[in-house]
Amino acid sequence: MSEIFEKLAVSFGYDFVIYALIAGVLIALCSSLMGVTLVLKRFSFIGDGLSHVAFGAMAVAAVTGLTNNMLLVLPVTVVSAVILLAGGKSRKIKGDAAVAMISVGSLAVGYMIMNLFPTSGNVSGDVCSTLFGSTSILTLSKLDVWLCVILSVVVLFVFIFFYNRIFAVTFDESFARATGTNAGAYNLLIAIIIAVIIVLAMNLVGSLLISALVIFPALSAMRVFKSFKSVTICSAVFSVLCAALGILISIVAGTPVGSTIVGVDMLGFFIFWIIGAVRR
Repeated sequence: MSEIFEKLAVSFGYDFVIYALIAGVLIALCSSLMGVTLVLKRFSFIGDGLSHVAFGAMAVAAVTGLTNNMLLVLPVTVVSAVILLAGGKSRKIKGDAAVAMISVGSLAVGYMIMNLFPTSGNVSGDVCSTLFGSTSILTLSKLDVWLCVILSVVVLFVFIFFYNRIFAVTFDESFARATGTNAGAYNLLIAIIIAVIIVLAMNLVGSLLISALVIFPALSAMRVFKSFKSVTICSAVFSVLCAALGILISIVAGTPVGSTIVGVDMLGFFIFWIIGAVRR
């Protein structure tokens, strides 16, 4: 046990570990807040779809040599979020079909581009890192962390400021419209926030595991609590603790960061499921 604490103490002397913890905690917090809304609105699938879109955009950014791929990835993901939201309300293309079309297409195009125009001699390693977040979170620069902090503060501000409207649109969109709330605008706002979170989370867990950050904290909190406010608070605390613990375990054990965080989330969900079953 003492060796573990010594290793952690040494690790905290490196800037990249501090950067990873700051970014990981902020991303987990934002993901959990919007995750409750997505789960209740049955939009959980949108996170998976947008993550594949972000992967395709990141592949294009790498090939074109953009020094900051966020300049391309973020706008493309936001636009795709808007398209998916519109597709979910279309009579011709239902929400799940729209997600399947955009996500699978983006994933295939991104992988093809990375193979046709490789930016390094290890294409498989680049793809693995992008899909599963193997080492991305441990290579963040100070600029990346500041960008993450700014975007996270914006997401938190929007969620807190529009909390009542988001609550109304989440539980009963028809009633919200009847009371004069512009439900379409708030659905659009939710989609944009989710797109921002997806882009931020790619460095933490990779594009294939992003949905875990959105779904597991919300579902875990719902096993124990019932009100929207208590579920949201519990989900946020659960997500932050799991992200921090996952990062620390990955440092000590040498395991992939993204997979470790998701594993801790799964363990936490199992514990909350038992607690909820005992309470019932």
